[in-house]
Amino acid sequence: MTALAHRYDFVLLFDVTDGNPNGDPDAGNLPRIDAETGLGLVTDVCLKRKVRNYIALAHDQSPREPQAGEKRYEIYVREKAVLNLQHQRAYAALNLNIAETPADPPAEDTSEDKSGKGKARAPAKGKRKGNAGDAEQARAWMCQNFYDVRTFGAVMSTGVNCGQVRGPVQLTLARSIDPIVPQEHSITRVAVTTEAEAEKQHGDNRTMGRKYTVPYGLYRAHGFVSAHLARQTGFDETDLQQLWQALSQMFEHDHSASRGQMSARALYVFRHDSELGNAPAHRLFDLITIRRREDVAVARHFSDYQITIDRDQLPAGVQLDIPQL
Repeated sequence: MTALAHRYDFVLLFDVTDGNPNGDPDAGNLPRIDAETGLGLVTDVCLKRKVRNYIALAHDQSPREPQAGEKRYEIYVREKAVLNLQHQRAYAALNLNIAETPADPPAEDTSEDKSGKGKARAPAKGKRKGNAGDAEQARAWMCQNFYDVRTFGAVMSTGVNCGQVRGPVQLTLARSIDPIVPQEHSITRVAVTTEAEAEKQHGDNRTMGRKYTVPYGLYRAHGFVSAHLARQTGFDETDLQQLWQALSQMFEHDHSASRGQMSARALYVFRHDSELGNAPAHRLFDLITIRRREDVAVARHFSDYQITIDRDQLPAGVQLDIPQL
């Protein structure tokens, strides 16, 4: 295992054509949008989900048998997972005693109750299973076995206490370069779900629905990799290469009716000579400018944009790498 010796900051560009990159369940699954600017949004959680799915696929993590693949590349936050059961696995593997720690004594409330007849006491805090020493061992086990824990971090103090992990890799929300115009489409299915529905329609058997798409959107997300935090979780050079690969290929294995044409278009990686970094991240991100070409009224393809990189302003001690996608 080779520890990280450098800080990294990166820019990811991806686009969508006639699809919904990240629907909002609180808004009827409409594409997420900044209400003030009209720019499209894709959450960091959405991008992390796609990274997790790719890592699971690349390392033979079956949804039905997630423990059948490579142990170091298991996924903690996966579909239909029960997280507390994962915590119990750590204690079982380390032969740790799962015992409840004593509850904290109730704190006395100095305020009088409404009747003025005395002072109320605050309820005792709930018990937590696992002491601090065991939790630290379990935390290390979780980092060693789960890729997403040592990459993105996790809060694992529920149920059996495995502590908390602050991940070395963080992503921002992705924001589109230009405003998007979500389109709504009425769709019809020539079938119904139940016999009762069929009887109501006298055999017509049709189900109406709606679908939302973005005609085209080019999105930009920023990311950060901390060498200091990587040492604490065990995130190493091999894990870093897996991250670059996942960011480059995660959309290729995520196609669906609503995400038929999503593609990673470019990845720009700023590599610092030192662990703490040689320049602020925002200063590096400002070196990459993306604008719609002047002769293009409405963008409908990646080639409708012009990307400018000001390499002359690259700070000393920082190297820009552009992996081939």
